[in-house]
Amino acid sequence: MFDGLIAFAGAFSAFANVTTLFNVGWATLIGIVIGALPGLTATMGVALMTTLTYRMVPEQAILVLISVYVGAIYGGSRSAILLNIPGTPANAATTLDGFPLARAGRAGEAMGIATCASVIGTLIGVLFLAAVAPALAEFALNFGSYEFFWLSIFGVVIAGQMTSFDDALKGWIAGFLGLLVAMVGQEGIHAEPRFSFGNSDLAGGIALIPALVGAFGFAEILSVMKNRAAEMATRSVERVLPRVSELWRYKRTIGRSGIIGTVIGIIPGVGEDIGAWVSYAAARRSSKERDQFGKGSREGLIAAETGNNAAIPGALIPALTLAVPGSAPAAVLLAAMLIHGIRPGPLIMIEAPTFVYQVVWMVVLATIAMGIFGLALTRPLLTILRVPRERLMPVVFVLCVIGPYAITQRLFDVYVMLFFGIVGFILREMKYPMAPLVLGIILGDILDKNLRRALVLSDGDLTPFFFRPISAVLWITTLLIVLLALPPVRNAATRMMRWDRKP
Repeated sequence: MFDGLIAFAGAFSAFANVTTLFNVGWATLIGIVIGALPGLTATMGVALMTTLTYRMVPEQAILVLISVYVGAIYGGSRSAILLNIPGTPANAATTLDGFPLARAGRAGEAMGIATCASVIGTLIGVLFLAAVAPALAEFALNFGSYEFFWLSIFGVVIAGQMTSFDDALKGWIAGFLGLLVAMVGQEGIHAEPRFSFGNSDLAGGIALIPALVGAFGFAEILSVMKNRAAEMATRSVERVLPRVSELWRYKRTIGRSGIIGTVIGIIPGVGEDIGAWVSYAAARRSSKERDQFGKGSREGLIAAETGNNAAIPGALIPALTLAVPGSAPAAVLLAAMLIHGIRPGPLIMIEAPTFVYQVVWMVVLATIAMGIFGLALTRPLLTILRVPRERLMPVVFVLCVIGPYAITQRLFDVYVMLFFGIVGFILREMKYPMAPLVLGIILGDILDKNLRRALVLSDGDLTPFFFRPISAVLWITTLLIVLLALPPVRNAATRMMRWDRKP
């Protein structure tokens, strides 16, 4: 406990300088702008910024990316409230009550409430990050190759289940497509080329950043250009800063949404959008004003924005301790850490214990900057939403091309970006979620190496995969998730629960 407090204070002293404050300021502001512009997602923003931070000091580079991440998730509420278009998928639930408030002439109030809820939600998540991450890292030391294999399967299955409400099969297909993509290139133990077809570029594997930029960047450009532009609900705002009494009135909703968002964020590959929807649904079920939800409810807006922002620190917990990202932007952060020589995983509290506490302070500083910019620059930021998409999308496309090329100077990575952009656009049109696809690419390498390593350790014996305690919990949980997603099993379970409740 005492050692943790010393490490926590030491991490703060390392960031108490002008360079840190400057980087937090401009990166958070850029993140807010990226989030506010429909078509520019948090994942794309973090992926593009990764290429620009390649030569920075590792700690400052990760600080910039986290600031962009925090700012973008918050910034999406601007367009969700004023345009009825979520700037990022995490802000989809915000449109339900934010846009009706704006149409009623209360845009300033809605944006002020969203800002305060975002700040509080992120800080709730930070408390969990500071408390849970070190303990989870120590627990993860009990994980072996068998456990990491099942953790990879569990991550893909639950990400597919929770990001595709209508049909879990689509989410699982997307996730296992990502696993297949990760198999391209030389395998990690004996460097045997697979699925390269004699091509030296393919033998090097599919890099994560070009695939991410394509799936979330170029695909988003195609989607935005396909859809019609929206008109702003209002062109002026009144009072922005909400009263303390207004927030205190919904303290239970804020606390519940913060906890829900953080827990959802911890689940591998699920992300902030699910955190917002689950928080919104929980608030509606327990609210005394449920008839107002969807018509301009302040409580609904608070629940959505608290939930999605609380998921940000939650998503960083498994990324730091298990090397398994909790969301798509966290996946890019994970790749950036590896690029900058930081190795997340169970050993992080041994190899770089200070870094975990530094990440806590990074999120805190970015949250403070988000709150300041959100309240002070509401009116100037409205002008950004009036930028015509026809002028914006070519600039974004140029960044999508330059970003992947800048890391390795390979034209092949540009082709990878274009390929995944087209494939991503087609999958989106067919209602396939992108988050499981990206998570599958990340977890594919973990799954492959640990499966092969475990088989070597057990001399081909499959028993440890099923009877080691942690492995047993993971595979049984995964099996239950799959079974309960099948309509006949789910309907039978529902009938049994109803029968048990009868007197």
